[in-house]
Amino acid sequence: MEFKSIRIDVPEGCNIILGQTHFIKTAEDLYEIIATASPQAKFGIAFTEASGPCLIRKEGNEPELTDACVKNLGSIGAGHVFMIILKNVFPVSVLNAVKNCPEVCCVYCATANPVEVVIAETEQGRGVLGVVDGFSPRGVESGPDRSDRKEFLRKIGYKL
Repeated sequence: MEFKSIRIDVPEGCNIILGQTHFIKTAEDLYEIIATASPQAKFGIAFTEASGPCLIRKEGNEPELTDACVKNLGSIGAGHVFMIILKNVFPVSVLNAVKNCPEVCCVYCATANPVEVVIAETEQGRGVLGVVDGFSPRGVESGPDRSDRKEFLRKIGYKL
């Protein structure tokens, strides 16, 4: 068995949701979920089959984002993985709906940070072990940091 780290290319100004799923209708169901939960969202979705023709299935309303999902999942090379790239919406606005999709097994991350996907490769294929999302902590929040956090949440409309 060999372990590898695959860097994900997150387009500027976008967020991703990366997870594991299990059924051919995943791409269509995730499309409906995002379009319903956040009609202003621009997004791409891709899903890797793990049996049959083992294709990367794709949907979306923004071709560049859909193509980026396909490229990233091709680099990961593991079956039953999905990626959503979002623009004009934060993952928190659609995440619970995505997690409630019957085909979704788990979500590895929902982020705009740099992401590395840690995979294991065997003779059979590849599997996702987890992700490295962003960077290691550099300290503990101080009073001014707390004020900045609260100000940011209000600025983007999440708090009054």
